[in-house]
Amino acid sequence: MSQTSSRIRTILPPTSRTAIGATVAGGLLTALASAPEKIGRLLRDRYPMVAVTGMTGVGKSQLVDRLTRRSTDDAAAEVGSATMERRTRKGARLHGFRFLVVPGDNAATRLGALDEVFHDEPVDGIIHVVANGYATPRRAAGITGAATATREEQLAAELEDWTITSHRIASLAVRRTKPIWLIIAVTKTDLYPDDIDEVVRYYSPGSGSPFGDKVDALRALAGGAKLSIDVRAVSSQGGDRKAPVSEKRASAMVDALADRLGQLSGHA
Repeated sequence: MSQTSSRIRTILPPTSRTAIGATVAGGLLTALASAPEKIGRLLRDRYPMVAVTGMTGVGKSQLVDRLTRRSTDDAAAEVGSATMERRTRKGARLHGFRFLVVPGDNAATRLGALDEVFHDEPVDGIIHVVANGYATPRRAAGITGAATATREEQLAAELEDWTITSHRIASLAVRRTKPIWLIIAVTKTDLYPDDIDEVVRYYSPGSGSPFGDKVDALRALAGGAKLSIDVRAVSSQGGDRKAPVSEKRASAMVDALADRLGQLSGHA
């Protein structure tokens, strides 16, 4: 035992020594109890949670695979996923993102996933994926044969899907104490390379389009100070130099989206 410890034991009566010991122990327990919360906050700061929403067939999984630098399984991309997918993007300086890809099918698993990302464990931001009516038609479970749908039908389905999702986003925004952000990612740009700017305007607030009007309604419900909204054109697939969207241009679009994610999350 050190001379200092002996001196303290000599000066302080037993009751005081017991009280000091209890105080130190209590402080240690408090620190240990708060450690998971602090670690959780640090993780959320460095790896924010991002919900990726959108109707089936718009290319959510392919886009997130590009963002996380994973190879896309063509067979899985063709069929789609009925369960929530989780991906992680690791960046520089111990920063990155955790993506939760919500199933696009209108099934119980999709509704459960929406509840999880917007209520049970609220996310920090949302990427809502649209495809200008070019979503890949998908067959309902148990139905054989090729699926077909007109572009007009797919645009109407996008609006219906957005109506469901936007109400969830508004509810999340008004509950959160800090602002959240939304990026509307317009995919499959290789199918309309000459009309990208016009299509981006269609999905933008203030455009007067059917989709733009619904985005305006979301902003009104959530409050402009509680929700920031971006619209970005992206391509998950690129081709050679003669392709409508080259691989180099597709990669640049995805990189620009990743940079914007970093800015919105305070990483830049």
